[in-house]
Amino acid sequence: MIMLVRNLLFDLKILHSEKFKLPVISVGNLSFGGTGKTPHIEYLIRLMGDGILTATLSRGYGRESKGFILASRRSNVKYIGDEPLQFVKKFHNIKVAVDEKRVRGIHKLMDKFPDLGLVLLDDAFQHRWVKPAISILLTDYHNLFTEDHVAPSGRLREFRSGAKRADVIIVTKTPKVFSPITRRRIQEDIKPRPSQQLFFSFITYGNPVPVNEEQDLAVLQKLSYILLFTGIANDYPLQEEVRRRCSDLNILKFPDHHQYEMKDLENIRSRFEDLPSRKKIILTTEKDMMRLKIPEFSNFLKNLPLFYLPIEINFHEKDKQIFDKLITDYVGQNQRNC
Repeated sequence: MIMLVRNLLFDLKILHSEKFKLPVISVGNLSFGGTGKTPHIEYLIRLMGDGILTATLSRGYGRESKGFILASRRSNVKYIGDEPLQFVKKFHNIKVAVDEKRVRGIHKLMDKFPDLGLVLLDDAFQHRWVKPAISILLTDYHNLFTEDHVAPSGRLREFRSGAKRADVIIVTKTPKVFSPITRRRIQEDIKPRPSQQLFFSFITYGNPVPVNEEQDLAVLQKLSYILLFTGIANDYPLQEEVRRRCSDLNILKFPDHHQYEMKDLENIRSRFEDLPSRKKIILTTEKDMMRLKIPEFSNFLKNLPLFYLPIEINFHEKDKQIFDKLITDYVGQNQRNC
């Protein structure tokens, strides 16, 4: 009800959203996480390439700091949060910042970088103080917002009617083999408005990446056991993928955005040592790996066959061509005069 009243105040313009002179694209969801925001932000970063100076702006969930911080490759997870750390470690051609007040954060980025061409707002669908040029709403194929309910009955942060604010709706984590019949059924279920565009994306998985560079990759051949531990909202597509890569999958699940402690690592090692085969590894997600990149864990981790599984997203059929053109055309045509 608080969210309903708050949204009404913005809709009636009693509370005001600020619009900016440069392109601002928001990526978010109606639910409490698990829709794939991070890989979709990464998709947009890759789409822009080196032609447009791009910045990501997050609130920095779980960080121990406050205010505006411009991240660097020397930043740590406690200072900026796991997702921003993943962006700054992975992409060298972008700016990464965190600020719980996004309006202030955008202004600071514009002041610091006069040639800035695009700001990507991570997890900002409910952040009404900013009026994005394009608002992208993500919804999980296995748990569409149309079939969900507001917490505590379901996993929605706000009522389904909030979807009307989106310019683009993306159904994420769909199967790679995706029938036109299923596509039409979901489209009829979501009922996008004439002003909204609906797309469908899916996950592609890379090869496991060792945390320890000296790790012998031969261990990945003919695996008997994988111990998979995650601290993300929805790991079922990952579980499905990993089952294909081993004979027996053991799962250890932590809460979303879990801040790991040494006792957690000792539990992981104990579970791993109990597995009977020698053909075994420990696997986690790239986002979880960011939360393990702190000095006090380094000696402990280097003695474990620990890998993370990188992911990317892609779009079905002609969706990729249409989506890419929508974004690149808008960003290219709306650069501010510096």
